[in-house]
Amino acid sequence: MIFCTNKSRKKKKIIKLDIFSSVLYNNFYVTFAQIKIVHTKNIRKKGGNTMKKRKIALACCAGLAVMLAGCASTDDVAESGGYKRVEQVLYPTPDDAFVADVMPIANNGKLELYYLYETTHNIQAYHPIHKFSTENFYKYEDEGLAVPTGIATEPDVAIGTGSIFKAKDGLYHCFYTGHNDSFAAQGKPKECILHAVSRDAVTWEKLKDEVLYAPEGYSNNDFRDPELLWCEEENCYWLLVATREEANGGIVAKFTSTDLKNWTFKGPLYAPHKQWMLECPDLFKMGDKYYLFFSWDCVTYYAVGKTMNGPFTAPKDNVLDGTNFIFYAAKTAEFKGDRYLCGWLGRSAEEGYDTGKYQWAGNMLIHQLVQHEDGSLGVKMPESMNEYFKAPKAVEVGAAEGKVDSRNGIFKLSAMKGERAVVDLGMREPTMLMECDVTIGADGIAGFAFGNPNKSFKGYYALALDAKRNCIHYEGYKLGGFENVASSEPIALTKFNFKPGTKHHVTVVVENEIVILYIDDAKVLSSRIYNSTNGAHMALFASEADAVFENVSVKVPQ
Repeated sequence: MIFCTNKSRKKKKIIKLDIFSSVLYNNFYVTFAQIKIVHTKNIRKKGGNTMKKRKIALACCAGLAVMLAGCASTDDVAESGGYKRVEQVLYPTPDDAFVADVMPIANNGKLELYYLYETTHNIQAYHPIHKFSTENFYKYEDEGLAVPTGIATEPDVAIGTGSIFKAKDGLYHCFYTGHNDSFAAQGKPKECILHAVSRDAVTWEKLKDEVLYAPEGYSNNDFRDPELLWCEEENCYWLLVATREEANGGIVAKFTSTDLKNWTFKGPLYAPHKQWMLECPDLFKMGDKYYLFFSWDCVTYYAVGKTMNGPFTAPKDNVLDGTNFIFYAAKTAEFKGDRYLCGWLGRSAEEGYDTGKYQWAGNMLIHQLVQHEDGSLGVKMPESMNEYFKAPKAVEVGAAEGKVDSRNGIFKLSAMKGERAVVDLGMREPTMLMECDVTIGADGIAGFAFGNPNKSFKGYYALALDAKRNCIHYEGYKLGGFENVASSEPIALTKFNFKPGTKHHVTVVVENEIVILYIDDAKVLSSRIYNSTNGAHMALFASEADAVFENVSVKVPQ
């Protein structure tokens, strides 16, 4: 996949202003200043120290508009108090940029995570391929640039998703998307598949004479996201490509080769003819079944087949993590005997605010895949994160509202129609692992709420386990927030089938505003919840339902 954005990013910075002048215009103060921005980033750079300070000095004239009237804010959260933002180690991003589509490969005892490097200042050349690596999902090494973009006259002036594969010749092969927006006006294909090789997975050489174009009858403008794999049964390499039949919509095309140079088109591997594209295809075997992941509609989907050639069928519920760019363009890799689903959590449409709307690219996000007895897939927190969260923290029971019974570590909440029950658990830690077992009454809603304890729960927002709608969702983007949780319709959600009287195991992983909720090794809802930061408290709640929370535990890093 390839995408260009030029949205502004509001990042925590130290900003120094030398003011030139200031005028009032249409209820705005417009200030002209010289700006110096200083900020820090704590991702480990290869060959460098863990803490890296980066200074950016910009000498420019900038218009800073400050409205005289009030504006939307997250002032419902408590004052920061002892809250301190932590280094982003679980869900990394590069300095002053974002992680887009991830291309994982297990190599030399590490999971190497190639990705499209997205910025807020893209020009004609954009999305070079960069790389992180990890051994445990809580320490990442930023290995920097892998494959650079081309120049304006080349097909890869912009780069789209691809895949990395170590072939039988001992070389590492990167097949990736070449994208040039200017080519369409020149009568040339806008997209094509390109090839680069490396002996050490560090230095890459582009094979510029090797270019694969869309076959006749398929779109020259939508031909991207190659996935390279080996087929033992056919004794050849496969290249899966996301493309579009001009008449029938998105498909996953299959090409084969014995030399990784000459490719033969074998037709569609998967052609549901339901969506415009099936981006970022990823095919693998788990147990006795084959799974094909693909992405569109701001969602990552999967289909299942009995053989490598299919036929593939999409389960009725084939989304593991959310809608609306919550988790997108995910590809998989097997690492140390387990398979991981590697994608990204989108940026909030307006950083610092809970809008329920996410933008393309953001933080790297990885789930561990689980195969159930019926062949369906589920997800859970990467098990190695338990090594990071080792220090137990006492659960602090605070104020309550409504019918709440908390004894012996068991919380029983009861709320009739139009009512709610809430119990405060103290300030939400900047990073933590919380686990509990939850039982929810029929058609009820329960879960976790975040807000300012000084406002008697009126400023709280709900991360909802919704048995009424059979989904998980976060209501921070709704007017009225927590009070409307029973009546509002969610925008971003993950479907989950709640059963009355059934105990569900819930795992919540938190790092700054990122909140990841797993349930029953089946589903996950990934969110950015700014209303849970800056000293906000965390609470348990039930809305129009009876709910029981037990075995509640909280752990933080040592």
